[in-house]
Amino acid sequence: MALRLSQVRTPAGLVVAASDDAGEAYVVKGVGSTYELATRAIADGISLAEAVERAGRGERIDLEAALGEGRVALPVHHADPAHFIVAGTGLTHLGSADGRDKMHKAAAGQQVTDSMKMFQMGVEGGKPQAGAVGAQPEWFYKGDGSQLVGPGEDLVSPAFALDGGEEPELAGLYLIGPDGTPHRLGFCLANEFSDHVTERGNYLWLAHSKLRQAALGPELLVGDLPASVEGSSRIRRGEETVFDKPFLSGEANMSHSIANLEHHNFKYDLFRRPGDLHVHFFGTATLSVTHGVKTEAGDRFEIEAAPFRLPLVNTLRVASGAADALVAVRSL
Repeated sequence: MALRLSQVRTPAGLVVAASDDAGEAYVVKGVGSTYELATRAIADGISLAEAVERAGRGERIDLEAALGEGRVALPVHHADPAHFIVAGTGLTHLGSADGRDKMHKAAAGQQVTDSMKMFQMGVEGGKPQAGAVGAQPEWFYKGDGSQLVGPGEDLVSPAFALDGGEEPELAGLYLIGPDGTPHRLGFCLANEFSDHVTERGNYLWLAHSKLRQAALGPELLVGDLPASVEGSSRIRRGEETVFDKPFLSGEANMSHSIANLEHHNFKYDLFRRPGDLHVHFFGTATLSVTHGVKTEAGDRFEIEAAPFRLPLVNTLRVASGAADALVAVRSL
């Protein structure tokens, strides 16, 4: 049975809850965070699942009730958010290039856009044989742990943003061991929130469009990811559903293997700093913006997919302040 880990706020402080396919959840004894549990597993040379088993079972916990009460936090966090690196890659899913290609073709006046070229590189070389290096994917930086919001929290779009759009994805979570080895803790549902209107204006603004918050789901799925993950992405506006589409992920639906994406992220020495956490978004092929949806403040994003039992729900909020407020730099 699949093991899932969640961090839950209780009157006694933060606890780690373990749950199984049946939804039975219990407190993992003797640890105050997923980070602490993973650090212990690395030190002991055992898997995360073995570390949970060794720690023992505490009291039962109702995860669905805790989620409804807003007590489920990020599935993992770092005490210093600056040591939690947030990055991702796009054009990784079969069909994912279509929306991007449409956004850029008219502006570029090209028959074959750079987006489609990048996607084709993944199709042809994104799944190398074991031990080999495959095609390099697109890569982007989203910030550090201060950009991450948990289940039920608002996703805040800056006042200057032109759009605040959802991206239903899976993400990998990693802890760098004392010797610089990246250790994958597991996978979670994610909303890689972005500004697609800014991106559409010029492909070189992709970096700007990605410097936004992102949401992580309530469960960390420990172990292997199913080859195919099928889920749904919805946007509710009051009582109305303005967008509802399925989304596919997992390697069976991707042009890159997860191992190849991981290699090209962690090949950089600065991303293998002992003690750092990383979250890496694996991309998506389902976006409401490509279906003509213009999001509004108050819209509720709902993402769900098996084998995750609990959904990821966040509400769009626009930050207060003037969109053209100037940031002045003071000379010392």
